[in-house]
Amino acid sequence: MDLAFTPAERAFRAEVRAFIAERLPADIRERVRAGAALAKDDYVRWQRILYERGWIAPNWPREYGGPGWSAVQRYIFQEELAYGWAPRTIPFGLNMLAPILMEFGNEEQRRRFLPRILRSEDWWCQGYSEPGSGSDLASLQTRAERRGDRYVVNGTKTWITFAQYADWIFALVRTDPRAKKHEGISFLLIDMHSPGVTVRPIVTIDGGDEINEVHFEDVTVRLENLVGEENAGWRYAVFLLEHERTGTAGVARCRQQLALLRELAAASRPGDRRFEERIASVEIELEALAYTELRTLAAESAGSRPGPESSILKIKGTEIQQMLTELALDAVGPYAPAPQAAAYFNYRKASIYAGSNEIQKNIIAKRILGL
Repeated sequence: MDLAFTPAERAFRAEVRAFIAERLPADIRERVRAGAALAKDDYVRWQRILYERGWIAPNWPREYGGPGWSAVQRYIFQEELAYGWAPRTIPFGLNMLAPILMEFGNEEQRRRFLPRILRSEDWWCQGYSEPGSGSDLASLQTRAERRGDRYVVNGTKTWITFAQYADWIFALVRTDPRAKKHEGISFLLIDMHSPGVTVRPIVTIDGGDEINEVHFEDVTVRLENLVGEENAGWRYAVFLLEHERTGTAGVARCRQQLALLRELAAASRPGDRRFEERIASVEIELEALAYTELRTLAAESAGSRPGPESSILKIKGTEIQQMLTELALDAVGPYAPAPQAAAYFNYRKASIYAGSNEIQKNIIAKRILGL
């Protein structure tokens, strides 16, 4: 396993860094660096700049409009986005649904949806969790009853990020209530503008409004919007979650936050050796995570797909993200400015989304350690 970058890969890094420095709008860069909330237009503006360069979908093969990059190039690209204070590209269409359509969808679905995802013409959200089904996702109760060439959907999804902006939602629905809970689930694409779809905002403790509850009441969905086979949706969900968990480590963005934390500590707690030790401890954890991510990258470069090892990245990455926000809050004391307080509260959810860390530990125990 070779974890060193080649001269060509280092040249690619320089190319990406120069592009971000030149093309990322300054107002967006400053908002990201300050930890301020971004509007939908901010995301779309940047995503269309990346689209014009051919870099909006680093994980996609050339045949679908992606750059056809290697795993190492994709890793470098994501690092440079973080180091350049670029916003994250919204993952629901680009990084979650698209791999599902490429792997399990039909050609008509790929032709219909993938180009619009690339051009940021369709905004997607993810409909997995429900009020009574979070970590135990297979217990979901949203029903899709088949009637001729359509499904009729009833139920509620919750914690749906950016549903207020979404044109479409990909949702797990129960199509066979008599089957075992993992076997009666299907993967359905639902137009958010359909009659019977209601979006209700959930205001979080930090004052954010990015998550929502989505209610379906007799929503009709054409049969052509079923992805893959009916009642095989759990297999597609597991495939998607492995990709999502791999992307939650966030090593480069953590390094950026660590640099800001050092600046904050130097100004607010100069000479505090104990606090410096706490920062150093997190930095050691972060470097260990970076090498774990590189080992995963090396395996992917050799042809392996993300597997249960992605749970390790998810657990440790989110724990470090939470530690960094805790330290930033401690650095400024009880009268913390809004950005530090908001970040602290917002990152409490990091250990829950994409499958709670407790569930990830069960996956590691069963699928890696064989316990």
